[in-house]
Amino acid sequence: MDVGLYFDLRNPPGWRTDWKRLYSFTLEACEEADRLGIDSLWFSEHHLFDDGYLPQPLTFASAVAARTRRARIGTAVLVAPLRPAAHIAEEAAVVDLVSGGRLDLGLGTGYRPPEFDLYGASIARRYGATDARAREIRAFWDSGKLLPPPAQDRLPIWMGYQGPKGAHRAGLLGEGLLSANPELVQPYREGLTAGGHDPASARMAGALSVWPTDDPERDWPAVREHVRFQNDSYRKHMVEGTDQPVPRPVDPERIRARGITTGFHSLLLATPEEAAAKVREFVGDAPVSTVYFWASLGGMPEEMIMRQVRTVVQDLAPLLRD
Repeated sequence: MDVGLYFDLRNPPGWRTDWKRLYSFTLEACEEADRLGIDSLWFSEHHLFDDGYLPQPLTFASAVAARTRRARIGTAVLVAPLRPAAHIAEEAAVVDLVSGGRLDLGLGTGYRPPEFDLYGASIARRYGATDARAREIRAFWDSGKLLPPPAQDRLPIWMGYQGPKGAHRAGLLGEGLLSANPELVQPYREGLTAGGHDPASARMAGALSVWPTDDPERDWPAVREHVRFQNDSYRKHMVEGTDQPVPRPVDPERIRARGITTGFHSLLLATPEEAAAKVREFVGDAPVSTVYFWASLGGMPEEMIMRQVRTVVQDLAPLLRD
């Protein structure tokens, strides 16, 4: 398996730093990870979060592309229904050219009403709209209608679908499935077959909730506070714009106890050796080509983030590649 790092550029009120420094430091972290040999760097998207969650991942990816040399650069995910297909196709092509052909385009449906209201998009039709964007983007690139073209002959598109129905939809499209959940292999391959694609072409990649460290008990008190914020933030913003109440604050100890999953509601804090074994056990024989891990949990200090970057690249990644 290849190994990546995942960034969302949060700047929480409780740990707020200068915005320019946050962005310049994240570029430095990406450069360092690239220099050390990380396989990929991934960027997420949200809007109207009170911590300034990265709103435009392809814009930031272009800056990363100009500052790195070898790592692949991915969106995990770009909220597809918020933008016209032509816009995504053109912007992705520019990033691919700037990077010399290193872009992976991950598309997702989104789920927050305020984001759809902000862009004047329909949340009710988001699944069909996301499927349509993938088809239209691929058609634009195949036709050569939009110039300039991407650097890659077939720029990888990944569908950020997490349930069985979504995995089947990704298969129908013949695109990659942006999930490392082995339970989705069967519906994904069934979708590939139903869509006229070779089921042996199945390819998966995704985030796993792992924080490697040489001393889990030493680091847990500090990691715990950022885990608490990150989970409470997701849960609070998840219900925004709905009639659902704000969920109760999380218990970080319960989050840690759940161990490794593909969601944000758990965290495996372990040595690189234990983490690698758990990742291999979790993934099993699923066709997962890439797994990526948080480079930072919201509001972490720079020295903690850089230590995580180096631990993932130098200590965990070699074990997973082997």
